[in-house]
Amino acid sequence: MGGHPPFFHLQSAAARGILTRPPYAPLGMKALRAPLLTLLALGGGAMLDRTAASPSVPALPVGWQGRLGALLPQPGQTVQLMEQRASLAFVELQQRVTTVGGSRDALRALMFSAAKGEPLEYDERLGITQEEFRRYVVFPSVLAPTGKTARLNVVREGNRLKFGDTPGLNGVLRGLVLDLGTGELHTPEGFGSKPRPVPPSTAPDRTIDIRGGFEWNVKGNSPVTQNGVKGQLQLLQLAGNQVILKYYRFSMLRGVTSEGSIILSYTR
Repeated sequence: MGGHPPFFHLQSAAARGILTRPPYAPLGMKALRAPLLTLLALGGGAMLDRTAASPSVPALPVGWQGRLGALLPQPGQTVQLMEQRASLAFVELQQRVTTVGGSRDALRALMFSAAKGEPLEYDERLGITQEEFRRYVVFPSVLAPTGKTARLNVVREGNRLKFGDTPGLNGVLRGLVLDLGTGELHTPEGFGSKPRPVPPSTAPDRTIDIRGGFEWNVKGNSPVTQNGVKGQLQLLQLAGNQVILKYYRFSMLRGVTSEGSIILSYTR
């Protein structure tokens, strides 16, 4: 595949932190009850589709199918495994929340999520608007190659792209299915989400040129099947035909919990 710079410096909110603990690390059986309650609280039903539920989500642009197809990995695609080394620029947000009398507990929870590399979510207890939150939450992150490569096990069946088990990825992508007609992502836990566009990066001090991309946020649970998931998939288009694929998920499948993440770089 094409050569990579020694690291990528990401400053876009679209490319923010992802968990860096070893992917797909099963939790102990004693911990099953707490994650189940957590997933029930997060999902609140059999399925939650954020894209469909939020009227503020931007519509997909004309010609999105072609753009998505140009970013997706091919069967047998050679990918480079990346790791994220996050730092946190938090002072300005902290000062703003303190000035408006926002919740310190919400601020601490946000800092904790950032330290773990989890996707950062707006909390109205901060006392600022969601638009203002997005302006403040610009957390620089460095993506560095691990020196490891893999060949992706992906199969095209009709209008669907299926991810199989790829050696070296610890099963993080296994079971994901992407409908190329609707753009909907389906997870092995039984839930799905439609894509939202990722806008190009415009920060004047950016050190990586994100040209656009797509993002899927999946969250849901079923106490009947003992399945649940909270996950985020991103496909980011960079300069020079480079693509970043990032997937994080906290999963419960038939009562067994796991947590994992993967960051891949490849050329299309």
